[in-house]
Amino acid sequence: VQLQASGGGLVQAGSSLRLSCVASGRTFSRQSIAWFRQAPGQEREFVAALRYSGGYTYYSDSVKGRFTISRDNARNTMYLQMNSLTPEDTAVYYCAADPSVILSAIRESRSYEYWGQGTLVTVSS
Repeated sequence: VQLQASGGGLVQAGSSLRLSCVASGRTFSRQSIAWFRQAPGQEREFVAALRYSGGYTYYSDSVKGRFTISRDNARNTMYLQMNSLTPEDTAVYYCAADPSVILSAIRESRSYEYWGQGTLVTVSS
């Protein structure tokens, strides 16, 4: 599976942005998916995940209630809708996927085999 992320850009605080990630391959619908982000000088951190089994969603505390992860299997695409953006959301956002993520490790980047190239989101104050 190859992933291609897009949708990043420069926005003002309080704005919304939707990231997309298009997957190649016929097995996308059977993958758990996730978004991670990495701010300058910081480690990559978990943002959101959508588990293949059951369709359950998981969010970091910092984005819960503002961000929504979703997928469109017919389009082989995953999304991250980001609302009420703040300067603290500035980062490179990465999409990820894997067919075998276990629940206890769904927030860990090492659980995901496939990664997109990242798309930069910059939120100005």
